[in-house]
Amino acid sequence: ANRKLCNLCVIFAGLITQARPQLDVFLRYAKVELTPPTPADIPAIRQGLGNIIKGARTGAYKNLSVREAWLNTLVTAEVIFWFYIGECIGKRHIVGYNV
Repeated sequence: ANRKLCNLCVIFAGLITQARPQLDVFLRYAKVELTPPTPADIPAIRQGLGNIIKGARTGAYKNLSVREAWLNTLVTAEVIFWFYIGECIGKRHIVGYNV
């Protein structure tokens, strides 16, 4: 039993050693991407929303490449999925509301 435990410790240490570079990269990106917006970011957010509205009014979306349109679709789907996950967490049920 002690030998199996020792082997398990060696395997676990090897996994941590292998995963460390990927974890460092994840943490570096997480510090940037997962932080909430600061008050200094508000003007850029307003400008971006204004550009989206202006593009919808002028039909600028018709001039997007297929790649840009696909990326916009994926970003929209991600926002919708995260909203849905937040709703499920908030209501504490996967399906339906308690009425």
